[in-house]
Amino acid sequence: MELQERKMKILQAIIRNYLETGEPVGSRTISKYTDLNLSSATIRNEMADLEEMGLIVQPHTSAGRIPTDAGYRIYVDDMLREKEREVENMKNVLVEKQDKLENLLKQVAKLLAVNTNYASMISSPVVQRNKIKFIQLSQVDPGHVLAVIVIEGNLVRNTMIAVEEELNAETLLKLNMLLNSNLNGLSIEQINLGLIAAIKQQAGIHSGIISQVIDSAAEAIRADEDLEIYTSGANNIFRYPELADQQKASQIINDFEEKQVLGSIVQESLSDESGTGIQVYIGNEMPTQGMQDCSVVTATYELGEGMKGTVGIIGPKRMDYDKVVGVLKNIMQQLDDLYK
Repeated sequence: MELQERKMKILQAIIRNYLETGEPVGSRTISKYTDLNLSSATIRNEMADLEEMGLIVQPHTSAGRIPTDAGYRIYVDDMLREKEREVENMKNVLVEKQDKLENLLKQVAKLLAVNTNYASMISSPVVQRNKIKFIQLSQVDPGHVLAVIVIEGNLVRNTMIAVEEELNAETLLKLNMLLNSNLNGLSIEQINLGLIAAIKQQAGIHSGIISQVIDSAAEAIRADEDLEIYTSGANNIFRYPELADQQKASQIINDFEEKQVLGSIVQESLSDESGTGIQVYIGNEMPTQGMQDCSVVTATYELGEGMKGTVGIIGPKRMDYDKVVGVLKNIMQQLDDLYK
């Protein structure tokens, strides 16, 4: 049943008021409750129509109205349609936002290549959750312990661990204290073999549980979003004689297309804790043989809420470092301003 807008608003006002008070609702209450700016007489006429339609009923003489089952049905169906519209609108906004960000990053890569005459790359922002916040072990049944691992960014990973015998409350408390006192606030790089061995030694016969918890924590830390990398200006490599050799250029172009090497550069850039945001890789410092005649300068940009990405310039070792660093710092600032 489709209602006119005015009747629908009055029906909604009756139902909402009745849900709040549990009392029959009169026309004077509705006149104060809606934004229709109608007189009590007009509202009474509309309420009479709604009553005739079987959507509200007068429980006894001289009383207000209460909704019928049919009235509730129209109210609920309209509410659900509105919620669906809200969800759809939200999805559209998120898709539009993602498309805009992707186009923006592609434009940034192109702009960098044009302005520097080098090759460029930029990664999509990802949430950095590389440190352990909290670990909780709980006995589920005599043969299983549940490990709840919370990583920065409030990523939660649950892991079921098989145990040979039920652990008592005191043992679980000791293991929880052992794990949290040693691992909280640490990144995966900081959890080295020496630390693991020391924790396992303190855990004694329960060292196997410790191993499984640490493995799960490492997996949770590494399980980040798919990394998108946008590139531009690969052909600029041919501008420089030392890189224009067919074999060298082919290898560099291949690294650009495969993006595995660029991905490792991005990950190293994002894990840098120096605070400068700028890193320079020269020649042999490159992670692949094919790019050891190149230099790469990277910068880490932030979009708030732990969202970080990497922008970089790839060129010959004789690149204009001063200019490149200036351009990257400018881009970092512009991305920050655009986000805000």
